[in-house]
Amino acid sequence: MSSNDANTSGVYRSGRQSSLMREPLTRLLGLAATAGYGVLIAWLFAHQPQSLTEVTGGLSATVGAYRIDQQAFDDGLRLFREDQFEAAVSAFERADAAKRDARTQFYIAYAYYRRGWSRFYEDDAWFTKGLETVNRAIALAPNGRIVVDDPELKMHTADELKAELEAGLRTDLADFNPFRVFGARK
Repeated sequence: MSSNDANTSGVYRSGRQSSLMREPLTRLLGLAATAGYGVLIAWLFAHQPQSLTEVTGGLSATVGAYRIDQQAFDDGLRLFREDQFEAAVSAFERADAAKRDARTQFYIAYAYYRRGWSRFYEDDAWFTKGLETVNRAIALAPNGRIVVDDPELKMHTADELKAELEAGLRTDLADFNPFRVFGARK
């Protein structure tokens, strides 16, 4: 065997070893990419986001990096307290575009409640939106419990708000009580 053969055979072995090491690594990376894609599809199926903002916000919330737009939330709170409920909902939705913050969703549901409440009747469309939103807020909250410490609110928990919204959607004899016009909004 000549020295050229040994050298060539050494290079060949070295190249073959490198090639043998790359194949399992490539397979492992392919498996990891496939598993990651499968997890993403399962997450999308489970959460069913309606927009790209909800997707990115949901993924941010999953890793603990989601934050609301505090300025938009403060604007919404100011409008809410001024009884401008539709404008408040717009500001709150801007603050929590991904619909991932339980407290903001609570305030949106409360704004729907206040917008739909009337001394003479409850607006079912607004109450239905409120019920959907408070259910989403409850689902987002840790342990399903939301308590908002706001002295200007008459209902401080999502359970109270949900009960009021559900009662407003039911039709019963109390709806025909003429003294209802003296009732107070919560």
